[in-house]
Amino acid sequence: MAYKRILTIQDISCVGQCSLTVALPILSASGHETAILPSAVLSTHTGGFTGFTFRDLSADMPAINAHWQKEGLQFEAIYTGYLGSVSQIDYVLEIMNTSLTEKGLRIVDPAMADNGKLYSLFDMTYVEAMKKLCATADYLLPNVTEACFLTGIEYRETYDEAYINQLMTALHDLGAKTVVLTGVSFHPEQTGVMISEQGVLSYYPHRRLSQSCHGTGDVYASAFTGALMKGLDAYTAAKIAADFVLICMENTRGDANHTYGVKFEPMLGTLMDMIRIARKMAARD
Repeated sequence: MAYKRILTIQDISCVGQCSLTVALPILSASGHETAILPSAVLSTHTGGFTGFTFRDLSADMPAINAHWQKEGLQFEAIYTGYLGSVSQIDYVLEIMNTSLTEKGLRIVDPAMADNGKLYSLFDMTYVEAMKKLCATADYLLPNVTEACFLTGIEYRETYDEAYINQLMTALHDLGAKTVVLTGVSFHPEQTGVMISEQGVLSYYPHRRLSQSCHGTGDVYASAFTGALMKGLDAYTAAKIAADFVLICMENTRGDANHTYGVKFEPMLGTLMDMIRIARKMAARD
């Protein structure tokens, strides 16, 4: 059985199911040793909360990596999520260059925009820096908005397959090897994921739920990484991650007191079963 050491680099929101408090349990449940590098510590996440505390940990990142180098520690994948500054992107690139194994994978979720707009703390200088990180990605996981900012293609709320294909081509031209584009919707009642792996373009549609939830992008990227690092192909990992997010959203639906994330924890056993079944099916092929 594959047992990999994965490093995930993103912030810790002490309350609010996103970033490291999502990535660590999901990757661990997927069967991997999970190391973390916090980019910042917040009392809560920034969606739906006010007056949250924020401590930037950028200055600690080079020293942490230096210690890892001294100890000879390396990782078979580095998965990045929300990064708070241009300097952190530069530090992440250095960590990837020095702390990955020879065949280690770079998995990048740009985590900077949605619904046609950048998150409030980011600007085009940050976008330009993020392009450098995305250009190195073995697996790039943007949503449609992030793909538009990364490629300079105009954002559209309605589009056809030709538009999505244009985005996918431009992301490959940026440098990304495999692209997993989330939030791709060709019909009002559906959304889905477009995957481009080794020149093959494929689409996995699923039901669109009426409500939106904070942190689902982090749940998706973490489940995708967990499944991928168990030896599954990108399409299968993307499908598992999409199904898992939908299950988590359904598990949260109807709870008016739980608006800050999804109740993914009770569903971790289901994720483990999904990965186990997919690996058995892959072994038979």
